[in-house]
Amino acid sequence: MAMHLRWLSAAPCWRAVRGACGELRAYGELRAWAPRCAAGRLCRPPGTACREQSRGLGYGPPVGGGSRLRTRLAAGLAGLVGLAAAAFGHVERAEMVRKSSGAQSASPGRPEEEDDELARRCRCFMAPPVTDLRELRRRPDDMKTKMELLILETQAQVCQALAQVDGGARFSVDRWERKEGGGGISCVLQDGHVFEKAGVSISVVHGNLSEEAAKQMRSRGKLLKTKDGKLPFSAMGVSSVIHPKNPHTPTIHFNYRYFEVEEADGNTLWWFGGGCDLTPTYLNQEDAVHFHRTLKEACDQHGPDLYPRFKKWCDDYFFIAHRGERRGIGGIFFDDLDSPSKEEVFRFVQSCTQAIIPSYVPLVKKHCDDSFTPQEKLWQQLRRGRYVEFNLLYDRGTKFGLFTPGSRIESILMSLPLTARWEYMHSPSENSKEAEILEVLRHPRDWVP
Repeated sequence: MAMHLRWLSAAPCWRAVRGACGELRAYGELRAWAPRCAAGRLCRPPGTACREQSRGLGYGPPVGGGSRLRTRLAAGLAGLVGLAAAAFGHVERAEMVRKSSGAQSASPGRPEEEDDELARRCRCFMAPPVTDLRELRRRPDDMKTKMELLILETQAQVCQALAQVDGGARFSVDRWERKEGGGGISCVLQDGHVFEKAGVSISVVHGNLSEEAAKQMRSRGKLLKTKDGKLPFSAMGVSSVIHPKNPHTPTIHFNYRYFEVEEADGNTLWWFGGGCDLTPTYLNQEDAVHFHRTLKEACDQHGPDLYPRFKKWCDDYFFIAHRGERRGIGGIFFDDLDSPSKEEVFRFVQSCTQAIIPSYVPLVKKHCDDSFTPQEKLWQQLRRGRYVEFNLLYDRGTKFGLFTPGSRIESILMSLPLTARWEYMHSPSENSKEAEILEVLRHPRDWVP
């Protein structure tokens, strides 16, 4: 059903202009990037609306087996929000269009709250929030409100940055609803000038956790007390996979999510998860260092031990066991992060989301106009086949979503490339550029000290 997005036409948050693809802009320039919104207001980088000084992310002592940084993966719930997999109901489709350059002001007789700070922030999003604005206003300090606004901002900022680089392609915007509670927004760009496929999705869902999901969580050490077999939960997250056309431009994946589970005794368990990783077709050491250094700088704001810990976790998680190789050159990955406090972990996740654009967009601009040969394009197609193999065979979130009755398969498969290739027993020539990247995938490196 066609949907007119008043939220999109109200503010000039997006411009489709051709980027200088052959130029690698300075890291500081990308960090300072922020499109302008209605009335000349800056559209803030993700999560900076109420930024507070971070005290550092530490590890609190366990209390009765409670809060600590666990090393287990909460795969069941990750499937619900990591890829917007548990979407149900109808889908409304609209196309992202150019926004008016005029500022929107409050109209006579219009409720003042319709032009408050929250409403103005929402005009920069790809679509209105999943949760009703009245509900968000009632609980401004609740972590569910803060996280929903963060993932909406992240989605919008990333889509705007990609559209600027691509220079002509538009994102389709799908809103979906889940009859059990909540919904999501999937934004997809296909067949652009630079990107073959780029998807950025958010989901905000709630209801009762299925017994299958509860069992999976218990098997990983979570002690969950149900009441009459029910376990209320809230889950939200942003997930993206970006597949460029040029084989010298790497693919990127990121996902950040938040969960709450209410036990029978009224106790609320919460945790954050997520990460960001890079999958190049060919090894470029300068690119690898830039990507990892940007993520390390984000982590180091909250503790010097976070980057090395989460970097190793990423290398271990994105492993294609039957190939004996990693999916890419890694990044960071974490799950079940629930200490020392909600606010401190949230600030850490904010820092991670703010690192997405400066870690990746300079690499796209640097390589999107590089020349390439048919052989290099073929190698890209083969590496994409490996990407598909990991997602469908090993990724816990994807598998959980695919086997959940009534799940929205379209959103789950958004992460897959438009094209890929498999050749039986393919092996690159010794000492070739193709063999060089395979060596790194089989033996991960430390890119920054």
